[in-house]
Amino acid sequence: MIVDAPLDSSGGGRGEERAPAALRRAGLREALAADDDGQIDEARLRDPNRDPVSGVIGAAGLVRAGGAIAARIGALIADGHRPLVLGGDCAILPGICRALPPATDLWFVDAHPDFLDGTTSPSGEAADMDLSVVTGHGPVAVGPGGALIEPGRVHLLGHRPATDESSRVEAARIDPAIHQINAAELLRRGAATVGASLAADGDGPAWLHLDLDVVDPRDLPAVTYPEPDGPRWADLIALVTPLARADRLLGMSVTDLNTDEDPDGRHTRRVVEVLTEMLVD
Repeated sequence: MIVDAPLDSSGGGRGEERAPAALRRAGLREALAADDDGQIDEARLRDPNRDPVSGVIGAAGLVRAGGAIAARIGALIADGHRPLVLGGDCAILPGICRALPPATDLWFVDAHPDFLDGTTSPSGEAADMDLSVVTGHGPVAVGPGGALIEPGRVHLLGHRPATDESSRVEAARIDPAIHQINAAELLRRGAATVGASLAADGDGPAWLHLDLDVVDPRDLPAVTYPEPDGPRWADLIALVTPLARADRLLGMSVTDLNTDEDPDGRHTRRVVEVLTEMLVD
């Protein structure tokens, strides 16, 4: 079941907001032979201003968007569907996690830890801080004030090492209970080995979150915040395929394709090909 959550946490209507529609035009639903649950209309942000209290762009709008996302995803899971949520950016994750049952594992595949907050984030975008929010370390103005996912159930995969002051601050904030395999370690161990091991480890529910900026920009430059030295497409497919096909998976979110950086649509078409390879037996 495909559902669109076109939330762009900059509040400026960047290309991430148009990614779900672009993926559909490129034939994603047909390639997956998936049912269609349409768009979560409230999952948009039109306020580019940082909230003076929380420091987060569009804080009130994020709360409304998160509630709408949680309601839709919760209803789909309750009806026995396995949603594929097309973002938007990573700010959709807190809403999704509000819909998940207790003791859910989170497989978080991203070039960034997303563990800043409204004070430490240079941008104020909620996509800088979604993992901190869902583990109870983010701004209470846009989160529950407690953990939606137990930190020890989070697997942070593919992120890059800290290279500047902001990323060093972010790395220092990460809850030590979170399991981390950065990009270099992922490639050293072998992406297929890591994916198969995680898929086989545990018997409770799991959610898979894929931020496409995890991919090395040599393969996918059409993201807002590209980071070098990441997994190539083949590595990502090897990592994600066993996770995406795990019996215990409740659903998957895909974020951060920036169509502004893909004027001829070739990267969007490649994303469709990759998702199809991951998801279709």
